Amino acid sequence: MEPSEAQELANDLIGSAHVLVAAVLGMKNAVLAETAGKRLSFSQLKVLKLVDLAGPQQVGDVAAFLGVSDAAASKTVDRLVRQKCLRRSVGQRDRRRSELSLAAAGRKVLEQYDTSKDRTFAAIFRELDRDEIRRTTAFLEALTREVVNRSTNAEEICLQCGIYLRKRCLVREAARADCQYQKRRKSPDRVPQVPAGT
Repeated sequence: MEPSEAQELANDLIGSAHVLVAAVLGMKNAVLAETAGKRLSFSQLKVLKLVDLAGPQQVGDVAAFLGVSDAAASKTVDRLVRQKCLRRSVGQRDRRRSELSLAAAGRKVLEQYDTSKDRTFAAIFRELDRDEIRRTTAFLEALTREVVNRSTNAEEICLQCGIYLRKRCLVREAARADCQYQKRRKSPDRVPQVPAGT
């Protein structure tokens, strides 16, 4: 393939991917507005998803996951606590650090959002060929690994795989390194989580 043809194909693919992402985010924001009104932003929803999937978090974990400062993460967390979507409790090992857990209102919002989102996606994907969807998924993962591999700061990328219910971390697979969120979770400065019931 000629370099100019490869460049043109790459531009077409990346352009299409951007349009798809914008369309999906628009749809997700519409679903969020339908289920939560104006009280939650998509970033706040991602924080609820994070706590739901990964268990108790600290503000620094939220900051690393969202790729924002601790101060910005703290503001997001404060709003979610005020709305009774998150609970903040004193850390079990270090009383100076608080732990965030999902409250009943947060769980209800997530359930409503997921039900509506799943129904919308099911309608979109119902008529599409399953094998083609699997091939496209595999291709997009391979492309993501290539992009991450060629990044000069792969370890600073967090693709937020867990928010999309991905059990595998594509950054870890591609760069053979932890993303910023995983580094934060493993940091010796972070207070270890005590399993429930101990």
